[in-house]
Amino acid sequence: MSPSSTGAQADGGAADGGAAEGGVLGRRALGRALLARQHLLERTTATPIAVIEHLGGLQAQAAPQPPYLGLLSRLDGFTPEALTELIESRRVVRTALQRGTIHLVTAEDCLALRPLLQPVLDKGLRAAFGKRLVGLDLDALAAEARALVEKEPRTFQLLGTELAATRPDRDPAALAQAARALLPLVQVPPRGLWGRGGPAAHTTAEAWLGRSLDPEPSLDDLALRYLAAFGPATAADLQKWCGLTGLGPVLKRLAPRLVTFRDEQGRLLHDLPEAPRPDPDTPAPVRLLAPFDNLLLSHADRTRVLPEEYRPRVMTQNGLVLGTLLVDGLVSGSWRLDEERSGAHSLTVRPFGPPLDPSDRRAALAEAERVLAFAGGDGEVRFESAE
Repeated sequence: MSPSSTGAQADGGAADGGAAEGGVLGRRALGRALLARQHLLERTTATPIAVIEHLGGLQAQAAPQPPYLGLLSRLDGFTPEALTELIESRRVVRTALQRGTIHLVTAEDCLALRPLLQPVLDKGLRAAFGKRLVGLDLDALAAEARALVEKEPRTFQLLGTELAATRPDRDPAALAQAARALLPLVQVPPRGLWGRGGPAAHTTAEAWLGRSLDPEPSLDDLALRYLAAFGPATAADLQKWCGLTGLGPVLKRLAPRLVTFRDEQGRLLHDLPEAPRPDPDTPAPVRLLAPFDNLLLSHADRTRVLPEEYRPRVMTQNGLVLGTLLVDGLVSGSWRLDEERSGAHSLTVRPFGPPLDPSDRRAALAEAERVLAFAGGDGEVRFESAE
């Protein structure tokens, strides 16, 4: 699980064995660095699987739009069939990883990241269902659940019902969620396929991929991969992205391979020496960012791309993260793709501030039309006030 070839390599370092010291990086400089690594300053011709690997996966909480639209915003010439083929051929999978949420990752990353992020799943299980699992033999539950889902993929509703058959005093939903945390479950297609649908049925990664989990996953590689796609970053940023805690010592151990900077608040930023850090005045094109995109979810301080005053408009109280409009590298509005009863699509753009200037409106329209074409043909683009 080494840093992806589509990102910077983590070589070099200070001559004295410590991190090379840089200067202060302002918010705009940090934003441009992030956009460059996310292929949002300029779309890439890399393969979809290479981009998925470089990004450490794509948020896939909602099926099926976010991963497909996340790749569309970053890739030239991307078609739905390109990702569908990867899912159906088992080269990428949907599974619970960073922050305990569903991500679309390569098969290799599933096997390597899942053991590293087990503490995140354990913590989430205790927080949500701990009281309903007191006194339960979790090892026996995991063994029974594994046998059931490896015999045939099951939804959580069915799995919980079957596990409760031998534990009638237990909550089926809690039993199913315990299995989710204890086992490396993946969602099998047609769940998550563009233009198709199906229940969220699960089996184990080992059964689906025919391989075992990585017996020696590396936290060092996890940190380097994060910096390649999301740096420069603080230890708190790294922890926000993955959900683990106590990662400061990992970055300290990696110091000979890194450079450091400070942000405008004086916080220590870590980075790979050869990673892109564009000039803050580098133009940033208008982009439509997918719902739940990790660009907005992977830093403790999100203001390098998401102004704080707009955060409540993007991240709703019921846990949704809207598709967003990026103008000059910052979130400046939201957008939504809808399917009409006729089968046609419509796309609504809602700028948050003043009306877009003519050039940005034309660029937003072109991006919206690109999404509509991806969704299957002609459609209507509307611009509405968010007020």
